[in-house]
Amino acid sequence: MQYIENIKKLFSKNFVESPLIESFEVGKIYLSSGKLVACDPVLTNDMKPFTTDFPKGEFQVLLHKERESNCVAYGEIVFAKNEILNWEMATTQGQNIKDLANEEVFGYPVESGMGCFMDLESQNSLNDLEQKLFQRKGDDFMGIYEEFFHEHFFDENGAIDQYAFLKPDEEQPRNIFAFETGYGEGFYASYIGFDVNNNPVKIVTEFIEIQ
Repeated sequence: MQYIENIKKLFSKNFVESPLIESFEVGKIYLSSGKLVACDPVLTNDMKPFTTDFPKGEFQVLLHKERESNCVAYGEIVFAKNEILNWEMATTQGQNIKDLANEEVFGYPVESGMGCFMDLESQNSLNDLEQKLFQRKGDDFMGIYEEFFHEHFFDENGAIDQYAFLKPDEEQPRNIFAFETGYGEGFYASYIGFDVNNNPVKIVTEFIEIQ
């Protein structure tokens, strides 16, 4: 699996060493249950979490942009600074790596041009928010992107931001990290780096393969 080798080369250290990539620490995500979901939140409102159990708490998020295009090439969450022993493709319930043909991947589809990382409980809160907005607005409800996500991607001057941290429930600490996905629509896989004790050190979603 060549894609695993490329992820291993780029992300096994505590920093990315490539002249083609520019990296940014953009903020922290809060995971309340450790059940992590990655999806297009506009397209999929019932995404299964990854089968790996992640730590609970607040963790650093990084975006890695392709310098030439300034597009988001990789999204990353760092759970620990431990040395990474091996990498595996992230899977959800019912997915088996052995079922994949050569170069096939498990991942999530994007149609809105936006992906996200969030706790499963955050996904539930987002669905609750959508239902509340729909019930309150009725025929005036424009969809969850327009009603919730849109305003967070534009600053006061109208310039477009490439990412945002959002809280579907202001009374809870958990949040959603949403961001532009590569060149837009596509199907994107995630990869988990594990330490010697098989604990997850980081997760990376790839939107643009950079070698």
